[in-house]
Amino acid sequence: KMNDDLKAKLTDDEYNITQLKGTEAPFTGRYLNNKEPGIYKCICCQSDLFSSEHKYDSHSGWPSFYDVINSNNIKLITDRSHGMTRTEVVCNHCGAHLGHVFNDGPKPTNTRYCINSVSLKFKNE
Repeated sequence: KMNDDLKAKLTDDEYNITQLKGTEAPFTGRYLNNKEPGIYKCICCQSDLFSSEHKYDSHSGWPSFYDVINSNNIKLITDRSHGMTRTEVVCNHCGAHLGHVFNDGPKPTNTRYCINSVSLKFKNE
């Protein structure tokens, strides 16, 4: 039931990425170069995930953040797909796939949340 509702609500890209753990092509995401102040929410359940204050240009091709708004809103899962070990970032409220997190970000966290634009909905402040 939940999947049918989501499939109706989301675009094919949004569904494939958030529910089937897909990835948008690098340098194509609508929020890659967004510099507006605001909050990035989960496209599926509207949970607050990231703030524009923590967004930076990682030159990786995806929107990158060095911190989250509230660590209770995300869940980190070990991902061993594609012959590598990475840490997947999912929405803790609805389980939507958001992207991956790496430990090569800027100070103070040294963290790079590499997130698909398609998984996010931006709300201006």
